Amino acid sequence: MGLQLDAQFVAAASGGDDCPVGAGVVLVVKNADSASHTVTLATPGTVDGDLAVADRTVTVAAGTTELIPVTNTYRNPATGRANLTYDGVTSVSVAVIRVATS
Repeated sequence: MGLQLDAQFVAAASGGDDCPVGAGVVLVVKNADSASHTVTLATPGTVDGDLAVADRTVTVAAGTTELIPVTNTYRNPATGRANLTYDGVTSVSVAVIRVATS
């Protein structure tokens, strides 16, 4: 038996989305499109004060669901939330869940 999610999914926004961050926060991306889509999580941090950390990209294959941890690494200091963008939003829906951490 697979994982059952009782989460409220919404359509991915063409201009991007934001979501909470923290331990146990997971972005659930459902791709019902016939093509894969890429989700980008902005990484606002730097190393040694001036070396930018690359953004994280996750490819969600056609017809699949991907679970993406959204840790404090992705916290935008101005908003306290993660910034998300998509290469396309056709038939893509998202939800944010929190899972227990030990």
